[in-house]
Amino acid sequence: MDSRTKVLVAEDNPAVREFVERAIQSLGVSVTAVADGQQALDALDKEHYDVLITDIVMPNVDGIALALKAVRQYPDLKIVMISGYAQERMRAHNLDALVHRIIAKPFSLEEICDAVSDVIKISTEKQPKP
Repeated sequence: MDSRTKVLVAEDNPAVREFVERAIQSLGVSVTAVADGQQALDALDKEHYDVLITDIVMPNVDGIALALKAVRQYPDLKIVMISGYAQERMRAHNLDALVHRIIAKPFSLEEICDAVSDVIKISTEKQPKP
């Protein structure tokens, strides 16, 4: 992994947020973690991120609204969604063109790391090599 790769995590559950943050850091990339969709939008306005990992069900701005707004402003942003609610995962599947992966809770360290690794690979393959 490239240490210049930046991942933004939006998750309202502190334990899950910390788990995802540590898992992604183990890949050797930079991680910023926030507690809701509005904080994620604010972070995206301040800094460039390569990947957004977002819970679907969150207060203020939910993950689907976040994904729609984020992709409109940052079309190259790769999105991974996580959710423990089957019905919400179905809503996310309607966004197939925007969302690169959907992961069901509970997920393992390996599942979240594999998802991010795959998305980063997609992201870096599209960029020309220096």
